[in-house]
Amino acid sequence: MIRRVLVVCIGNICRSPMAEGLLGQAVPGVQIGSAGISAMVGYGAEPIAIQIMAERGIDISAHRARMLTDELARDADLILVMDEQQKQLLSTQYPYARGKVFRLGEADGLDIADPYRKNAEVFRGVFSLIERGVNDWAKRIGSID
Repeated sequence: MIRRVLVVCIGNICRSPMAEGLLGQAVPGVQIGSAGISAMVGYGAEPIAIQIMAERGIDISAHRARMLTDELARDADLILVMDEQQKQLLSTQYPYARGKVFRLGEADGLDIADPYRKNAEVFRGVFSLIERGVNDWAKRIGSID
């Protein structure tokens, strides 16, 4: 049974907060969190990400970036990362997490590029990939419980 999902990206201000918000809406009753490999600790989500999520009725304005820690990695039942490089890094850095680290776009074989410092059009493209991955994982998580 999956009770805790952790979404990981680099800075924890763009992709993972959007994925966290979408997953939280898609799988009620499952604790969803996010963190960054090189988090911009204490920073809020990127304004464009906040706006895109608000357009979907999800408020991530209170989000504050936090660093991925050993404790967060251990506590998660499932860790979703944005690309193959992050998957390899986590599997090396947290060997006990192997088998529970997957790409958000795993089903489609997709890496989700970082939109940091890019324009709204790039963010919207990234959001659509995140949404696609979230929809797939929400079905999987629902079928496991």
